[in-house]
Amino acid sequence: MINFEEELKNFQPSLEVEEAEEAIKNKDLTDVTDLLAEALREHL
Repeated sequence: MINFEEELKNFQPSLEVEEAEEAIKNKDLTDVTDLLAEALREHL
C-alpha cells in the first residue's frame, strides 16, 4: 500500500518550462557523436 505521507516527504516540484530548458542546456551531456569522435581520436 502507498504511504502518502512518506511520498509527500520525497516530493520535489517540477521545474517550470523555462527553468527546465536552462537546466537541460547547461548540462554537459555526452551523445553518440561525442563517443564516436573520441573513439576515432584514440584509434587514429
